[in-house]
Amino acid sequence: MNEVKRLIIIGQVQGVGYRYGMAVEARRLNIAGWVRNRRDGSVEATVSGDAEAIAAIIAWAKRGPPHARVDQVIIESGSGAYQNFEQYPTA
Repeated sequence: MNEVKRLIIIGQVQGVGYRYGMAVEARRLNIAGWVRNRRDGSVEATVSGDAEAIAAIIAWAKRGPPHARVDQVIIESGSGAYQNFEQYPTA
């Protein structure tokens, strides 16, 4: 059964390829969901997959791509059914 988690990633996470990197990693891990920048400078994502894949994407989210600086990842229960992983516009 798939888990769904909502992530809020705080730090230097915009303008460093974070959304693109997360999308690549999510697709590699067979995770569905989405990622987008937020107007407050954070990144938000909803991820859906098996427990092992969710743990792996959360570990990636805490590091981010090479030029990111992740200060905090807030993890909450999420909801929804997703077929693939997409990058959404800023909200």
